[in-house]
Amino acid sequence: MKVTVAICTHNRAKDTGEAIESVLAQNYDPEQIEIIVIDNCSTDHTADVVGSFARLHGDRIRYVLENKLGLSVARNRAIKEAKGEYILFLDDDALASPDWARHIVDVFESSLDIGCVGGRIDPIWEVAEPDWIPEEHRSVFTILDYADKVKEMPAPAIPYGANVAFRTSVFQLFDPFREDLGRVGTNLLSSEESELIARIRKRYTVFYTPFASVQHKIAKERTTKKWFLKRIFWQGVSDAVKRQDRSFTMIVKHVIRMVQATFASLLSIFHFKRFIRQVVKICYRNGSLVGILRYNGRG
Repeated sequence: MKVTVAICTHNRAKDTGEAIESVLAQNYDPEQIEIIVIDNCSTDHTADVVGSFARLHGDRIRYVLENKLGLSVARNRAIKEAKGEYILFLDDDALASPDWARHIVDVFESSLDIGCVGGRIDPIWEVAEPDWIPEEHRSVFTILDYADKVKEMPAPAIPYGANVAFRTSVFQLFDPFREDLGRVGTNLLSSEESELIARIRKRYTVFYTPFASVQHKIAKERTTKKWFLKRIFWQGVSDAVKRQDRSFTMIVKHVIRMVQATFASLLSIFHFKRFIRQVVKICYRNGSLVGILRYNGRG
């Protein structure tokens, strides 16, 4: 088996079905690609949807129930279940382009030194993209257009989890995703991909290909300022947990930066885009403090 496509899902039966259909439509030898759906404690009809595809396509599609909630847990279960030489992660709300798998494999097979490959991620906005989103923060919506050609991604650049693949053998050398990072239920904890890829870089290179693209759905509720700032807050939490920095110096640093951003926001209150950038800094530093104090054991 050359390719395992892993779709980890939680209560997105309809989207999961559409993601599966996009993989079944790949321009790739069907004998060399399997689809594993990791059902992470869904309470909707995800099992029925996947079962209907499995009855039509047999062993090409496998349904696995993972009862421990958590995206990293589900991804690690997919790694254990994978039979392919390469494991390609596709978000349950993403759609793979027809040549997605072929282009990912082509990059891997260009060099044994490549351990991770990612591709372009184009948004499908349920409603129009808000014009207030700072350009430098569009990445929180899992949008990626890194280069117009196949290219190595030097640190700190990384592929995003909606469209990221690994040489399966790397997990013989490296532990998989840290399970204290990544989304669990309704929280927006993240950074599990960046932490793993940073470790993999000690032995392998990381590449990007614009030709292995996916489309990623962005729901209406994710285009509100409330969701955006919540996501920024959780990024601060995630970065603090990833670093596992419990020092008093870091606490003081985040407090000072948060106070500075608060004053700057008051000075820019009548210039909305400058104002929102300062509010972003406040939310991020607040999240960083919570990550240090709560998630790293200080309170």
